[in-house]
Amino acid sequence: MAERKKLPSTFFNMVVVLTLVCVVSALALGFTYSRTKDAIAQGKINKILDALKIVLPEFDNNPYQEKYTLETAPGLIFYPALRDGKRVGTAVQTFSSQGFGSEDIRLMVGFDVSGRIISVSVLGQAETPGLGTKMEEPSFREQFRDKDPASFKLSVKKDGGDVDAITAATISSRAFCDGVDKAYTALQQETER
Repeated sequence: MAERKKLPSTFFNMVVVLTLVCVVSALALGFTYSRTKDAIAQGKINKILDALKIVLPEFDNNPYQEKYTLETAPGLIFYPALRDGKRVGTAVQTFSSQGFGSEDIRLMVGFDVSGRIISVSVLGQAETPGLGTKMEEPSFREQFRDKDPASFKLSVKKDGGDVDAITAATISSRAFCDGVDKAYTALQQETER
């Protein structure tokens, strides 16, 4: 068997090899991105569509196509739900930057026409696994179901509110409440227009 000749370890050779590795990696990454970007975007849309079905009463329009924003509520998106041409509810895509994790907590909050919370769905969060992530569990989210924020204080009991915080995750619980309260406040402003 012939012995393979090693490439001398010179500065020029190291730069050439490193450049070649970077170019191949960049091409592979670009190719992967171009092949998956549409699927990723569709996955995000599907998550929103699933959340709309959870947080809104039965509707016969397409809330996703009829979504709108308000200047008075930057970063929030409103999804009207209609049945037979009459509004039966509104979902508000909201967020809170006050969580423990490095990303915003993103929520979809559904309201009926009187302003009562129908349900809340978590669209995204990066809270502490096993603690703050429990906000996605029904046992936490159910305490918001069918509540009227005009009389139900959207803050944790530790802060004088009506929400039982997640054990050892008060910051995440506060952020969740902040997002829901932000949605309710924006909805009130929208209905007053």
